[in-house]
Amino acid sequence: MVSLADETRQPVIIAALRTPICRANGQLKRLRAPELLAPVLRELLESTGINPAGVDDVVIGNAVGGGGNVARFAALQAGMPITVPGLTVDRQCGSGLDAIALAARLVAAGGDPLYLAGGVESISTAPARANRNDDGGLSFYSRATFVPPGFGDPDMGVAAENVAREFGVSRQRQDEYALRSHQRALASAAAGTFVDEIVPVEVLGNVVASDDGPKASLKPALMARFPAAFVPGGTVTAANSCFDADAASAVVITSLKRAREMGAADGLLVLGCDTAGVDPELLGIGAATAARRLLEVHGVESREVDLIEFNEAFASQTIACLDQLGIDPERANLDGGALALGHGYGASGTVLVTRLLAQARARHIDYAAGTVALAMISIAGGMGTASLLRYTRL
Repeated sequence: MVSLADETRQPVIIAALRTPICRANGQLKRLRAPELLAPVLRELLESTGINPAGVDDVVIGNAVGGGGNVARFAALQAGMPITVPGLTVDRQCGSGLDAIALAARLVAAGGDPLYLAGGVESISTAPARANRNDDGGLSFYSRATFVPPGFGDPDMGVAAENVAREFGVSRQRQDEYALRSHQRALASAAAGTFVDEIVPVEVLGNVVASDDGPKASLKPALMARFPAAFVPGGTVTAANSCFDADAASAVVITSLKRAREMGAADGLLVLGCDTAGVDPELLGIGAATAARRLLEVHGVESREVDLIEFNEAFASQTIACLDQLGIDPERANLDGGALALGHGYGASGTVLVTRLLAQARARHIDYAAGTVALAMISIAGGMGTASLLRYTRL
C-alpha cells in the first residue's frame, strides 16, 4: 500500500473485537444492527483508551439492513459524540472486509487519522423488501438481484454447485472439510480461544457470551446422510454449507506513527487490499482471484503466508479457492470458520481480521520475522476481496 518507511501513511490495525456469532432468529434476534454493533464500538474505545472525540470516522459494512446509515446510528448509540461521522459500505458479503480496506486507504492518504471500521448484520431483523409495480403495488422478494439479465444470477447454493462441478470438488472433500471446521471450532471454544475477542451482548436481561453454531453431533456417517440441498444429484448439502447468523465486528485502524504514539504494543500492518470481479455464475471463486493478484503484487508466495482466514460460505468454494492458490485447506481457518460459526454477511469480513489478530497473538509467533496473514471472502454478483496483513511488534 505504502512504504513502511513512511510511518504516517502505513495503516495498522491495533485492536479487533466481535460479538458472539449466533444463528439468525436465535439468541440475538431482538437486536437490530446498530444495537448489535454499538457494544463492540464502545468496548474497542474503552479497552484501548481512545478518546471517542478523536475518532475521525466510523466505517461499517452492512448487506441487508434497512439503510439510514447504520454506522452513524451505531456510533451515536455507543455514546460517541455527535462530531464523529459515520459511513456505511455495501459490498454484500464483502462489506466488512471492504470497510477495513477503505479505512486503510484513507489512512494511506495521510494525516494520521484514526478509524473504527467493521461490519454488522442482523439478519433476524432485516426489513422485508419489495419492488414497486407499475400499478403502485408491491412485489416482495427474498434477495436482491446482483447483476443484469444475461450475466447469470444464481442463488448462492446453485453457485456453490457450479464451483464444485467446474473445479472438481467432490462431496467427500466438502464433507470432510465442513466436519473439520466444526471440530476445530468446538476445540477452540472449549480451550477458551474466543473469549478475549468476544464482547458479551445483553438481550432482555440475558447475557450472550459465546457462539452457538458449532455442532458436536456431526459425524462422518451423519454428514453422508444429508441430501443435496440446491441441485438434484448435487454435492452441496445443508451440512457442508454455512448458516445465516447475526453478528458484529470492528477494528481500530490508524497510522503506524499514531499507533506508536498511543503506546500500542502490536498490530496487523495492512500491506494491501484487492477486490476482483469474476463470472457471476462462479461467484464463489472471486476470493482466489483477488488473493492471487494481491500476492503477486507484493511478491509473496502462498506458501509464505502463515495465517489464512477464508469465509466458509460453502465448503465447495472454500476448497476450490484454496486449491487455486496452492494452499492446503488444512492450513486455513485454524479455529474453524463460517461452516461452524455462521455467516453474518456484512460482519463476516471483519470477523476474519479479528480472528487473524487473535490467532497471531495467541500463537506467540516470532515478532522479528513478522507473520504474514491473508483474509479472503467471495461475494455475490461475482466478486472477491482479499487483504494482506503482517503481524508485528510496534
